[in-house]
Amino acid sequence: MTSNTPAHENAHEPHHAHGHEASHGSFKSYMTGFVLSIILTAIPFWLVMGDVFSSKALTVAAIMIFGTIQIVVHMIYFLHMNTKSEGGWTMMALIFTIVIVAIALAGSLWVMHHLNANMMPMSPEMMKNMP
Repeated sequence: MTSNTPAHENAHEPHHAHGHEASHGSFKSYMTGFVLSIILTAIPFWLVMGDVFSSKALTVAAIMIFGTIQIVVHMIYFLHMNTKSEGGWTMMALIFTIVIVAIALAGSLWVMHHLNANMMPMSPEMMKNMP
């Protein structure tokens, strides 16, 4: 019995015939991503709660670095982004995401700094002079 469906729609044909070798992950890769996510969440929590660094700027920089790494870990281990899938377009999506995250983090810090500098009282003496 022959089928009239084209080869690319045949369920028995491998999908990677067209260069779309999508990775679906394994239990090991999901567990690796899960463990890395826990570690990358626990370390910034410890940095803040343990008051590890005396400099707040260093603490913020470390948290931003860990957050960026965690986004990349999620994209690789849970969204299965690599250089081979979809002819390399998923790697382009990863690079685009890293650029957007960097812009969002830098913009957020810029806004928070200026809100703190321009909206918050600077000293107790200034508070005494408030109406």
